[in-house]
Order: sequence, then C-alpha cells, then structure tokens
Amino acid sequence: MSTAVLPPMTTTAPAPHPGLRARVRRLGVDSGYVLVGFPVAIAAFVVVITGLAVGAGLLVIWAGVAVLAGTLLAARGFAALERAQLPAVLGRPVPVPAYRAGEGGVIRRTVTPLRDPQTWLDALHAVLRLPVAVLSFVVAVTFWAGALGGLTYGAWDWALPDASGDPDNTDLLELLGLQSSAGSRIALYTGIGVAFAAALPFAVRGVALLQASLGRVLLTSRAATQAELGRLSQGRDAAVAAEAVALRRLERDIHDGPQQQLVRLNMDLARAQRTMERDPEAARAALGEAAGLARETLEDLRALSRGIAPPVLADRGLAAALAAVAARSPVPVDLAVDLPGERLAPVTENTAYFVVSEALANAAKHSDATTCRVEVTCTGDRLRVVVEDDGVGGAVLAPGHGLAGLADRLQAVDGTLAVDSPRGGPTRMTAELPCAS
Repeated sequence: MSTAVLPPMTTTAPAPHPGLRARVRRLGVDSGYVLVGFPVAIAAFVVVITGLAVGAGLLVIWAGVAVLAGTLLAARGFAALERAQLPAVLGRPVPVPAYRAGEGGVIRRTVTPLRDPQTWLDALHAVLRLPVAVLSFVVAVTFWAGALGGLTYGAWDWALPDASGDPDNTDLLELLGLQSSAGSRIALYTGIGVAFAAALPFAVRGVALLQASLGRVLLTSRAATQAELGRLSQGRDAAVAAEAVALRRLERDIHDGPQQQLVRLNMDLARAQRTMERDPEAARAALGEAAGLARETLEDLRALSRGIAPPVLADRGLAAALAAVAARSPVPVDLAVDLPGERLAPVTENTAYFVVSEALANAAKHSDATTCRVEVTCTGDRLRVVVEDDGVGGAVLAPGHGLAGLADRLQAVDGTLAVDSPRGGPTRMTAELPCAS
C-alpha cells in the first residue's frame, strides 16, 4: 500500500491592484511637488523681487543693467527647475522655449536676457507663483495633517490631559453639546480622519494642477507657439520642395515626350507643305503621319495632366478618381474606399490622389508586383491611405529617393508617410493626413 505525498500548500498574498498603486504614486508625486515647491517659490520670489528692485535702482549708474540681467538669468534657472517637474504632474511632456542666444560684444551679450521675452515671463512666474504655492502648501498640509492625525488618534488619545472638570478646556464633542468619552472621541476623530483621507488625493491633485497650470501657461506656452511656427515652416518648406520636384519632373516628361513629338510634327507638316505640289501622294502620307503623331501627343498630354489634377477628381470626387487610376494601372488593383458622403477638402483629395497615383506608378515600374491593394478610409478627423503590393520590396523612405517627394507633399498638409518594405516584399505604404471636409 502506497501513500501519495502531496506538495505543501502555499498561499500567495494578492498583489496590490494596479489602479491603487497608480493612485498612491500620483498622490506622492503631487504631494512632493507641492511641498517642495513652497520653499522654492519663496526663494524665487525673494531673488527676483530683490534683484529687480536693486537693478532698477542702480540703472542710473548702469550697474543696474548687469544686476537685472543676472536676476533674469536666476529666474531662468528657477523656471528650468519648474519645467523639469511639470511632466510628472501634468502627465505629458512640456516644450522648452528657445531662449535668445547671446551674440556680439560683452555689453550686447550682457543685455541679451533683457531683450528676451521668455526671461521676463520667467520672472513673472517667480512673482505670481508664491501666492499659489502658499495656498497649495496650506491645503496639502491641512489635509495630510487631518488624515494622519484622525486615523492615528486612537493611538495617542491616552496622552492628552483629562479635561473633565475644567470648563475652559473642552473638546469637539462638548462644543457640539454631546457627552464626551474616550470611545466617542476616538470614533469621531477617526471618522474625521477617514473623511480627510478620502478627500486627500483630490485636494492635493487640485492644488498641484493649479500650480502646474500657472507654470505651463507662463513657462511653456511660448515654446508651444515656437514649435507650431517651426512645424508650419517645415510644412511650407516641404510644400515648396515637393512642388519644385513635381515641376522638374513635369518639365522633364514634357521635354522627353510631347515636346519631341511636336518637333517631329512640325517637320512632317513642313515636309508635306514642300511636297504638296510635286508629289501629292507623298504629301498625303506625311499628313497622315502628322495626324497620328498629333493624336499620340494629345494622349501624352492628357496622361501628364492626370498626374496634376484630373477632371474626374474635381467633378466626381476622390473615389471616382481613384477608381480611374486603378483601372489604368498595369498591375491589377483591389480598391477599397470608405469615405463620408460629403466631399473632402480639395487639398485633401488632391494629396490622397497623388499619393495613390505615385504609389501605383512606382509599384508598376520597380516592384515586379502581380497585384496591389489600395485602402482609403476616413476615421474621425484623419484620412488613412494604405497601398500594398506583393513585389520584391526594398523601397526606402530616404532623401533623394522617389518616396521623399511623397513625404514632403504629405508634410505640407500636416500628414505623415510610413513605408514597410523588407527585401523580398511585400511593400506596405501608409499615409495619414487631415480628413477635413
């Protein structure tokens, strides 16, 4: 008879809930920000107010300029410390403004902070931050004291002096007209502690956001404006570059195609004119060749015009224009279009049409693909264009390559382009741009 030996049973304590850990961490971050920010705000206020006052008083002997510049540089240091703390409180990164760089001689470099608007915003923040920091500090300390004192009241109630028989020493229960005892006091103050503990995260979070919002407005709003201007400038440069590339390509295509055909057409017509009298048959043959060449030139010009702005796009919209592009493609195309009922903005339709047209042309020329799939969807406020083929791959999105022009064109309308094309294929190109109607 054998007995089976069972492994010893082990119990594992449940792990703390992720949401609870996040709330505790948030409370710690907000509390540290508020409590540490109070002495820093006092130091910044004293340094900036004193420096501005002394600098203004010494301006008559020019020494005030150096004092004011040093004060603004100190304000910049306090502002940098505040910006370093803002992401943890706000939960997102904050932009850093570009300060004016010093240049020229010693005097010009010395007064550079005085000519920088952001340094004055830093000084303004140091002045306005103190009353907000005082309020935040008082609220945070009050709620922390109420929560900790109330929750632990039962552990130290015995150490308080007995107030019985002393009419001038009354506790809260007696002030409320109730009978006071050790048990009732512990119950009351513990309940107050629970209420403070429940409200503590919200109160501390509120004052932390109030203080951080002041820093965000004064210390990062100008940086956000600078970043937006930079993005718009990049978009403008990208639009100019894309337009220049398109014009050069159109010029090259016209020179290599219709222009040469028109030269030959002119020569054929001149030859027919010379031979009209002595050899009518040869003249009719030359005119026939000229007519055929004129038809070919017209078809080439129509093909070139489709790459710029096809009439079907303006008349019937993006879906019809993409269907025409797919029908003309040498590679079979599986087209799926999901667009809203109303027309999109002309710049959106033109850009999406150009992206699909260029992507299919590149697939036909370079990928050796047997099939392509095009998906165009408008979700929310973004238009998503996906072009995928089963070719050999190897497409890269790098300066100097054909896809760089597409990226520039998309950047000009606040769009993006991503290319996934490993060696051996397949190639998947994804473009996103604003889906404004």
